[in-house]
Amino acid sequence: MRIFTGISTHDLRPLPSVARLDGFQLTLDMSDPLSHLRDRLAPIHDLNASAAVLEWDQETYLPPAAHSARANQVATLRTLAHQMLTSKETAQAVADALPLLSDLEARDDDQSIFDAGLIRETARDFEYAQKLSPDFVSRQATAIGLAKEAWRHARNTDDFDHYAPHLETIVALNRELADLLGYTEHPYDALLDQFEPGATTAQLQQVFGDLRERLVPIVQTLSEREQPGLGAVTGDFLHQAQWDLGMKVLTDIGFDLSRGRQDASTHPFSTTFDRTDVRITTRVDPHYFPSAFSSTMHEAGHGMYEQGVDPRTARTPLAEGTSLGMHESQSRLWENLVGRSRPFWSHYWPQTQVAFPDALSGVTLDDFYAAMNHVAPSPIRVDADEVTYNLHIMLRMELEIALIEGTLAVADLPRAWNDAMENYLGIRPATNAEGVLQDVHWSLGTIGYFPTYALGNLMSAMLWDACDRDLTPAHGSLDEQMARGEFGPLLDWMRTHVHRWGRAKSADRILRDATGGPLTAEPWLAYIARKYDV
Repeated sequence: MRIFTGISTHDLRPLPSVARLDGFQLTLDMSDPLSHLRDRLAPIHDLNASAAVLEWDQETYLPPAAHSARANQVATLRTLAHQMLTSKETAQAVADALPLLSDLEARDDDQSIFDAGLIRETARDFEYAQKLSPDFVSRQATAIGLAKEAWRHARNTDDFDHYAPHLETIVALNRELADLLGYTEHPYDALLDQFEPGATTAQLQQVFGDLRERLVPIVQTLSEREQPGLGAVTGDFLHQAQWDLGMKVLTDIGFDLSRGRQDASTHPFSTTFDRTDVRITTRVDPHYFPSAFSSTMHEAGHGMYEQGVDPRTARTPLAEGTSLGMHESQSRLWENLVGRSRPFWSHYWPQTQVAFPDALSGVTLDDFYAAMNHVAPSPIRVDADEVTYNLHIMLRMELEIALIEGTLAVADLPRAWNDAMENYLGIRPATNAEGVLQDVHWSLGTIGYFPTYALGNLMSAMLWDACDRDLTPAHGSLDEQMARGEFGPLLDWMRTHVHRWGRAKSADRILRDATGGPLTAEPWLAYIARKYDV
């Protein structure tokens, strides 16, 4: 994470102990800079959490006619939160706390790490927000609210033209955002930094280029092998039975339903209002078992991360994952290293057979496991196998960069998407719904997000190896634990080494502290080589 030291106390006048903003009355403790800072941040967090509740409702239960009104409501709350974050009062609170930073970082005990992180990350957020006008924040929030509904309609009707004007607005806003935030080498750097602080376009192009060079031959080798196909996971998998099995596994692996819930949505996602209120969603395909199950496992990984953040971070910027790459390490770990493993399915196979007696009639565990791990190029990212998945991400990053550079027009995006799919995966989507319209992310304004999925894959294997090494002496290997249906030690290890820190530690520091080294693709490639014998 960047350490921002650019706030000056020059011309910042002392403030009274009670500050007012648009009807809010905040009682601030001015005697302790850290307490003062927390008091200032708490209502900002509450406003953003309230906006997130409305956004979750928009994705799950909102009546179709209410989307325009909801976009305005969210924009109002986001704008108020932005005004409070960029106010003189917040600037003063940050300036008062900054002199404590170097001493706190030198101490390096748990409480000092949290306190230093609070100052550092608030300064970073203040710097970021100060560059954005309330007008920009309002325009962005409104555009996203309208784009989400336009995307949903376009995806359901395979009508890209309906969505295109909204995507043009999103792209234009992201170009504007990159200019407002500033960058040294490439505008995409500024967008990446929102999700993976410190990452650059050049670095990721190098990492992904090397990964692609090693992945493509693996995909070709596996595609040429005789495989049993997907018959064991396609058929009539009853909706309610899928939901019930997913909820059973959800609680088994440690998602706390007293502090969270799962609902249905068009595109699976997770959102957090507080560590005591974490929402995840999935979507059920009654004819393809992995769709709902893998989405549940994936979003549970996100959700358990948020539930595991230390209570000391509540109502502060620290109360969330440190980066999207680290967040994706948790979702991909639970989805793939756990949820696609043979030990996992050897434990759940009897329950799965009971849940789907007709669909699994005559199907063996070997058949089912092979189908869950079938490797073949496919058009849909969220349904992709773990080997080809990273190629989907590289494709999206390439198109995002072109959109931001202006070398690709939104009107030409469907053709460019299909060409890239053919180039990366050797297939061409039959419709825009299974091509350029399949993902919700661009309608959310999150250009620069996709690369974090591939980073998360690499991090997940590193963390898995470290966890396995640490737990094996006392609990047996992670494979042995999963075969017994034991997931507590794995979750506890992740909470100790990853979850509890929130944003108090950077992703790089968490990775180094937990694994002993920096990010590398080698553990993930070794995992793929072992599992698929390539």
